Amino acid sequence: MSGEFIYLHGFASSPDSAKAKYIRTCFAQANIKLKIPDLNADDFSHLTITRQLSQIASEFNHDSTPVTLIGSSLGGLSAAHLGQQHPQVQRLVLLAPAFGFLCHWLPKLGDEAIQRWQKERYLMVYHYGEQKQLPLSYDFVTDASQYKEETLQRPIPTLILHGRDDEVIPIQASHDFAQKRPWVELIELDSDHGLGNVMAEIWQTIRLFCQFP
Repeated sequence: MSGEFIYLHGFASSPDSAKAKYIRTCFAQANIKLKIPDLNADDFSHLTITRQLSQIASEFNHDSTPVTLIGSSLGGLSAAHLGQQHPQVQRLVLLAPAFGFLCHWLPKLGDEAIQRWQKERYLMVYHYGEQKQLPLSYDFVTDASQYKEETLQRPIPTLILHGRDDEVIPIQASHDFAQKRPWVELIELDSDHGLGNVMAEIWQTIRLFCQFP
């Protein structure tokens, strides 16, 4: 199927992540154009999901070209919300999507750290793309809390690939999402959140799902 293909990297990641590079290479070998926008937008400190959504939507062609979004972790969560908001999005591939992101992430920080973050407005977060600690505004949390999975009801063909040993977003989050949505196919993989050991398998599954030659 023709159309536009856009890859959305995860939280505190970049277009140069191992996963993004691997998928970029696979698309190039298949002679299919893939866009990988930098969702940090040179300002990770003021990242919000709302900002991500408007940035990605601005990448869409302004005709009715169908869009396939491939999203990793928080990029997967963003992809799902874009699929709900934009009829142009015709297909979703979600790699360990960050459903319930705040309820999985915040408890790991602990109550004290969260209260300090609220008070001081910024929290130092390790950014894998930059390989250093960067401040993140508490607006990220306030903004993210308004994005609820219950609102994602558009029947859009969706493929979820999730590792059974995911230590960041438990696979149960994807099971819960897929259970009530017959248009979602969930494939369990023997991997963790990074999915690094199953990339070849992921690519073959994407090829079939997207009907690439």
